[in-house]
Amino acid sequence: MKLGSLKSSQSRDGSLCVVSRDLQRAVRVADVDSKLPSSLREAVETWAVSKPLLEQISKDLEAGGLSKAFTVEASKFHSPLPRAFQWADGSAFLFHVKLVRQARGADMPPSFYEDPLFYQGGSDDFLAPTDAIPQVDFSHGTDFEGEVAVVTTDVPLGVSAEKALSHIALVMIVNDVSLRGLIPEELAKGFGFFQSKPQSAFAPFAVTPDELGTAWVDGRLKLPLLCELNGAFFGRANAGDMHFHFGQLIAHAARTRTVAAGSIIGSGTVSNDDETAGSSCLAEKRMLEKVRTGAITTPFMKVGDRIRIEMKDATGNSIFGAIDQVVKQV
Repeated sequence: MKLGSLKSSQSRDGSLCVVSRDLQRAVRVADVDSKLPSSLREAVETWAVSKPLLEQISKDLEAGGLSKAFTVEASKFHSPLPRAFQWADGSAFLFHVKLVRQARGADMPPSFYEDPLFYQGGSDDFLAPTDAIPQVDFSHGTDFEGEVAVVTTDVPLGVSAEKALSHIALVMIVNDVSLRGLIPEELAKGFGFFQSKPQSAFAPFAVTPDELGTAWVDGRLKLPLLCELNGAFFGRANAGDMHFHFGQLIAHAARTRTVAAGSIIGSGTVSNDDETAGSSCLAEKRMLEKVRTGAITTPFMKVGDRIRIEMKDATGNSIFGAIDQVVKQV
């Protein structure tokens, strides 16, 4: 099942839609049954009841039996969750972590292999997948970060990594925008990210894990994440190379507190130890340049630069739709 949220002037949470597998047709849930949740946020909060009802709408849509279905225009869709109660981003790809540390002459602490890194980002107002990335100042070092993310149902405190997998309702892809020039001074304060982590954007459609077929294995999505910068190849790192799977990330988040339904857990920047696969962020490419040649030549994003992030299935069909953003001066 694939779901999306139409932009709406009446609701910050958008209007919940069921979307066809080929991303060509959709139907507003409210036009099918006014008693069903009108937003994805509400649907996830009542997932045990809502999911089977939404699945029936999905079956009817695929069968061509819904008269109020319409042709999908990606620009009319917001991120699947235009806002969420929580956005917690891990760093499950250790090659990325190791590389960044190597570039500054720091070793990889043994604990990093057992205990995932995490930060809690802003979730009150996500960007839509085709919204511009605002740039206040070029010196802030605007960067994109291609990632996979999951949306949870209610997760109990102390859940095991294995049981945590059953609390994954939906899978998405995300551009976790970072301002690299602000990160060092914020970390130096010893209190984590804030200004250096502005609004993120998600591809327009979220999918249930079963929709991913054999590509979804033990809490990992084993497909390349495709990144293009200004229309040129930038990366196709395989998202299945997570050191920590999503069950482990969710369990880490729930170690000392419950995790509410509708929370989003991110994988961190998709990264492989394979230079032919490119990168999923500028920072990694810059660190590779520094490690390999001693000099960084790739700049961070400037006004007018465009980033496109997408994932396709084994037959070449887009799974989540695309994140397609241009940097804009504000």
